[in-house]
Amino acid sequence: MVNARSVCFGTVCLLLACLSTAAFMAAPGGVSAETTIISSPIDFCKAISAVAKRNIPAVVHIEVVQRQSIPNPFFPFEEEPFFRFFFDLPRMPREFNREYKGIGSGILMDADGHVLTNNHVVSGATEIKVLIASGESYPAKLIGTEPQTDLAVLKVEAGKPFTYVTFGDSDKMEVGDWVVAIGHPRGLDHTVTQGIISAKHRRGILSPSSYQDFLQTDAAINPGNSGGPLLNLQGEVIGVNAAIVSQSGGFEGIGFAIPSNMALHVARQLISHGKVSRGWIGLSLQDITPLLARSFELPQSRGALVADVTEKSPAGEAGLKRGDVVLSYSGKAVADSADLRNLIAGSTIGSTVQLKIWRNGEEIPISVPVGNLQEAHDMKSVSLRAKLGVDLRPLRPEESRKYGRKIRQGLVIEWIDPAGPMGQAGFEMHDVILEVNGKSVSSLEALWEELNATHPRHRRITFLAMDHRSGRTGYVQLPLN
Repeated sequence: MVNARSVCFGTVCLLLACLSTAAFMAAPGGVSAETTIISSPIDFCKAISAVAKRNIPAVVHIEVVQRQSIPNPFFPFEEEPFFRFFFDLPRMPREFNREYKGIGSGILMDADGHVLTNNHVVSGATEIKVLIASGESYPAKLIGTEPQTDLAVLKVEAGKPFTYVTFGDSDKMEVGDWVVAIGHPRGLDHTVTQGIISAKHRRGILSPSSYQDFLQTDAAINPGNSGGPLLNLQGEVIGVNAAIVSQSGGFEGIGFAIPSNMALHVARQLISHGKVSRGWIGLSLQDITPLLARSFELPQSRGALVADVTEKSPAGEAGLKRGDVVLSYSGKAVADSADLRNLIAGSTIGSTVQLKIWRNGEEIPISVPVGNLQEAHDMKSVSLRAKLGVDLRPLRPEESRKYGRKIRQGLVIEWIDPAGPMGQAGFEMHDVILEVNGKSVSSLEALWEELNATHPRHRRITFLAMDHRSGRTGYVQLPLN
């Protein structure tokens, strides 16, 4: 038998690697007199319970209701004598009402009652209720959502200040650091689990074209944990739990959290403006492969290759060219194209950023002003009308549920020119574009990057599309000039 004291001592030994109570400066021949002792040592046997006690009052249970009206499939036959005689159809309403209920978690951000959670927890909800740790329940107002990062902010009013969390610096987290998750999995209130940071910068988990940049963890996360906090052992929120990889529907050791630095940036914009404004400089990007690195004589396979530069964009005006490789952005090394896209999106609009690029075998510094992605979005919409003859918008969650399919992303045709390329190919309004050239798309930016990813002026492009009438999918290929 192993007694509790032995287990506790073993835990201390394991945790001392990441949270030591003293830092020693060794000198030749012994320990230096300059040894520094850190004050307020952590009681490792109680570290997780201390985090839980401090933060449970600021973690809320979210209940959502979505009400929908669906057409009665038998209504058109109500007055049909044949159907009335053989099926004895009663008088019936034109529509039926149905109700969906869901649960999730949230984080009280401040004393005023702002709650940070996931967009997928509250998207499409007609009623949102927040339950706090004391057992009190409050109706919540939706302040804003940001599907690209799967974040949302709610507001509850209680006539008194709320207990709230402290946010930490997610950039300082390292693989192997201990973390704690709190939430309401399967409706089990204030469940606490623990694990470590398994990996950083996991991208393309839910959508290849999103701005997500997950922390991966093996702390147990299950349905209902979404929107709850991932915390370090100092009790600071360093992530917002968002997703799991699972074949069973339950936790299998792989969970993902949105880094706190990204979450706070988005949340503050939603609170201040009700929407998120993103930076833009006008680059279409692709990753550097080992083969491309050798071709460009790069010392390592890192950075983002410029596949195209939008005409009259900030990057174009600053002198960036197709074939440049961006190595760093505002002093931060660029790992790949997704990393650079996130750095650009998080930049302050109107500011000037310093890039280091690789061109013709040498590093060159370039200053680029940051533009507004919404303005670029408007420009791209006009260009897509000219190229494809359509107006597109992202698929809404309630629309994917309407089709009864697990489609999380896509672009819906809002307007189509019958004489345009897509109109002549047989597309109709409300059809959904799911993939372009084998890559999932959920934004105009992703579609635009794919359209500009290859250099030949005349090429064919392949769409995977869903017919809005039947819900059936198929591939359509058409020439793009």
